Amino acid sequence: MSAEPIVETIDLVRTYGSEENLVRALDGVGLAVAPGEFVAVMGPSGCGKSTLLNLVGGLDTPTSGSVRIDGTDIATLPDEELTTLRRRRLGFVFQFFNLIPVLDATENAALPLTLDGAPDANARAEEWLRRVGLGDRLHNRPDQLSGGQQQRVAIARALSTDPALVLADEPTGNLDSASATEIAELLAQVAATWGRSVLMVTHDPRIASYADRLLLMRDGRVIDDVDLDGRPEAAREAMDRAGML
Repeated sequence: MSAEPIVETIDLVRTYGSEENLVRALDGVGLAVAPGEFVAVMGPSGCGKSTLLNLVGGLDTPTSGSVRIDGTDIATLPDEELTTLRRRRLGFVFQFFNLIPVLDATENAALPLTLDGAPDANARAEEWLRRVGLGDRLHNRPDQLSGGQQQRVAIARALSTDPALVLADEPTGNLDSASATEIAELLAQVAATWGRSVLMVTHDPRIASYADRLLLMRDGRVIDDVDLDGRPEAAREAMDRAGML
């Protein structure tokens, strides 16, 4: 993999409140994700996982420290440039799919491209829907799709702009076990086959084990950074060593 990370955080701090009510949601977090790398983030509730994802995605701003995407400190970008970077370089996948009910799969997957004025938005969306296994569901609305299929539409939407980095926040949290496994396998394919970096927050060690690396967080800090070997129990073993089980 390239030595230049797609995303890097440097001494990232995010606090909320003030004085005696001060909460340090992130406390000096440093991480780097290489091109085509799949990194999972785990930790107890309130440890800062989602805050980290929001900062990397430009949805929130750090109290101190920096987030660099393609070497650029995103806090230095004007709002318009940050919006463009988020639309073109980042893809987002959420727990609850966030599909628009009145749009079909193609229209949902094409939405970031449509908003960006791409003339071939639908064609590019259909290509990604076929890649994620929904070539026979191009014109189905969300209520005509299973939960796993809806999440595939959301992944196609995230990939439709050809982003460098996909941010996935509990992408299997609303799915049954079989569908969750399929989505984890698909995200691994996003990294290994299609060369996109993936940064995923999850509470499920079985799903985390599909990643290349696991970051374990506690109290706003990364307490361990573990290379995974593909075994289903690998993430759980790392959590046990860190005293999280």
